[in-house]
Amino acid sequence: MLINGQWVEKWQPVQASDDEGRFIRQTSGFRHRIGVESPEGFTPEAGRYVLYVAYICPWACRTLIALRLKGLEHAIDVRVVDPRLTDQGWAFSGELGTDRDDINGASHMHELYSRADPTYTGRATVPVLWDRSRNTIVNNESADILQILNRDFDALARNDVDLRPAALIDAIDATNARLYADFNNGVYQAGFATTQAAYDEAVRQVFDCLAWMDARLKGSQWLAGERLTETDIRAFVTLVRFDLAYYGLFKCNLRPLSAYPNVMAYLRRLLALPAFTSSVQADHIKAGYYSIKALNPTGIVPAGPLLDYL
Repeated sequence: MLINGQWVEKWQPVQASDDEGRFIRQTSGFRHRIGVESPEGFTPEAGRYVLYVAYICPWACRTLIALRLKGLEHAIDVRVVDPRLTDQGWAFSGELGTDRDDINGASHMHELYSRADPTYTGRATVPVLWDRSRNTIVNNESADILQILNRDFDALARNDVDLRPAALIDAIDATNARLYADFNNGVYQAGFATTQAAYDEAVRQVFDCLAWMDARLKGSQWLAGERLTETDIRAFVTLVRFDLAYYGLFKCNLRPLSAYPNVMAYLRRLLALPAFTSSVQADHIKAGYYSIKALNPTGIVPAGPLLDYL
């Protein structure tokens, strides 16, 4: 991680744990908005911003899906890091179809954090929304970036899509809260638990949430109303990684995803949409998760699973 802008130790997957062995996620350090809510002067301009992502990362890929749903590819450039986690975190290798950093000339993502804040202390995560004009990070919180893309860049969007319609905001926020606590972050709490009790608690929450989603989707195509919203993006990025990584590596193996027929039908509906399908790189997901030495010290990437929906 970085301490006062300097890389000081090898990358570790467990950011922090509480006294009971529960995984604690780091709080994002850059939380600026763009446009009228930006006292720093970040304005929505085509060609000014770059979205740094990793196809392994669900948090990064939900911003990528939003960008493509909104039709903002012409306005915001995208650069992809190598999915394999190195001792210095995310790297710009140019391998596996990923990018070199032709914007800033960095070899690792943490260099961008030090450039944005020479005294930064914390982990260098993706996604990152970078401002070419100011040469700094605008935001590194995926939940914020979803809303930035949806609203702050709406005037530049080529598709008339609103991922947070006013009439559904309460339903969206309530559903998002459960998804994050029990499912999106729940799989990580199971995978990175350091005690049996913490693991047992987390895995129970994951599968309770899957059962809840399955019941909710029995009478609806979407999770937060009768239309596609940001909530569906949030659910999708964890669901599409479930069989590929979380079931095996993170020990979320109480039941297979196929035990939830309404969830499976929902996943297939989302995969029929190009913005969702194009965000999934199964080889990146497996290569990235199975490169986590704390969970897979040999580095062997499994051949399967063979999935008929990917």
